[in-house]
Amino acid sequence: MAACGMLNTLGSACRSSLRHTVFGKSSLIKGGFLAPNRSIDLLLPHTLQPARPFRHTPPVQMGRRSAKIALRKGKADAKKAKSYGRIGKKIIQLVKAGGPDPITNSKLSDLLKQAKDLGVPKDIIERNVKKASDAKQGDFQECIYEAYGPRGTGFVIEALTDNVNRTAGDVKSAITKGGGKPADSGSVMFNFMRQGEVIVLDADEDTVFEAAIDAGADDVQPVFDEDGNPTNDFKLYTQVEAFASAIGKLQELGLKVNVEESELVYRGTAEVAVDDDTLEKCEG
Repeated sequence: MAACGMLNTLGSACRSSLRHTVFGKSSLIKGGFLAPNRSIDLLLPHTLQPARPFRHTPPVQMGRRSAKIALRKGKADAKKAKSYGRIGKKIIQLVKAGGPDPITNSKLSDLLKQAKDLGVPKDIIERNVKKASDAKQGDFQECIYEAYGPRGTGFVIEALTDNVNRTAGDVKSAITKGGGKPADSGSVMFNFMRQGEVIVLDADEDTVFEAAIDAGADDVQPVFDEDGNPTNDFKLYTQVEAFASAIGKLQELGLKVNVEESELVYRGTAEVAVDDDTLEKCEG
């Protein structure tokens, strides 16, 4: 009985003397339960420090302008890759037709000069010249397809392929899925003319018009942004045979030419006004 009494007394003493601190507030633990509302002086040598506040930084989100820049850059990169691929296939086509020597193959010489003006990497040119010497490499052919688009629009589609039948099926399938209709040869082409399109960046209008006359350009058009506002960029249109020389002349006059996006195009002779939904379908 005496031993039990001593144990009970010792247990009571331990429970009554145990202190605990939660975020800087003293509390007494009685009978194994925390009494949070009873504040007392601390007896423990070390107290818990208040929790440090958690800082949360919201993720950085791209604004409308940044999204447009990213979209524009993505389109430019895709266009550049497409242009490089097309020139590479033309190199294979001309090398197979007239040999790999630009001195004796005048068409290849003109193409290599155009590739240099467009900034095509040297390794791409050399790789395609070497590929043309491979007997297993098929011959590439130029194919042009025409199509009717939504709201009276028309399309001229260029292709360079080593399998005409496969490409014809792929192109017609893409036209149909895009809401268009394949057209007979010549039914759309009369609305277009072949020209060189040269992109001039960040220039004054008067300076561009004067330079365009010296370079032999046929027309000058301003470039508009996605909101329809005019920019400081311009498109100069030239004859096909004057395309490369016009780029060189404009650069000689000190204008900044976007060589990578300048190319030979089929330019429509009559524009068709369409709404935003139709434009999105046509671009898709």
